[in-house]
Amino acid sequence: MFTGGSVSLVSLSPAPAPIPASAPAPSPIDEIRYLHTLGPTGTNLESAAHLWFRRQGRAGEGRVVLHTSLEQAMGSVPRTGEHALLACAVYPELHTLVFGNLLTCRMVDCFLWPTHEMVFAVPPGASAEPRTVATHPAPAGLVPATSTRRLVTSNAQAAIDCAEGRVEGCVTTVVAARAHGLRVLRSYGEVPMVFTVHHVREGDR
Repeated sequence: MFTGGSVSLVSLSPAPAPIPASAPAPSPIDEIRYLHTLGPTGTNLESAAHLWFRRQGRAGEGRVVLHTSLEQAMGSVPRTGEHALLACAVYPELHTLVFGNLLTCRMVDCFLWPTHEMVFAVPPGASAEPRTVATHPAPAGLVPATSTRRLVTSNAQAAIDCAEGRVEGCVTTVVAARAHGLRVLRSYGEVPMVFTVHHVREGDR
């Protein structure tokens, strides 16, 4: 019998084991091993795709796949989670690409990086006032008002068409102009650009 003072009651039952925390779901960015973007080689998007892999520490294992358009890429990219599209803020119909594929394609990253130097170029010995100029729709505003625009699928393709004589001039990157032996008439410099990464996976979003 206790006649006074306080009594501490100690439970002899074992404490419940802690519930293990569930492992966090992998980030979509961590899954990406293939970036599909606009070709042929020499585009700003190709350069940005390689940069993204370097920044992620995956330069040795990441693969850049080039397509004639991002729409064509969207139709052929495997929905396994290892693939993504790389686009840019001025890509024509980017809003359609995003909202038309919400069940399988989501934007997961973006970054600001300058394009290659953008130039107005012609073949060696050609007129400095070309009548026809190849250009991707995005930089079409750089075509002189006195020239007729011929829209093509990329800046790199514009340089190819110019070098092969399909047009008299082109708006392209300095990288593509040099690769195809074109003469630069005017440089517009590098253009600050937002590039976007769109993860592709089949399933419920």
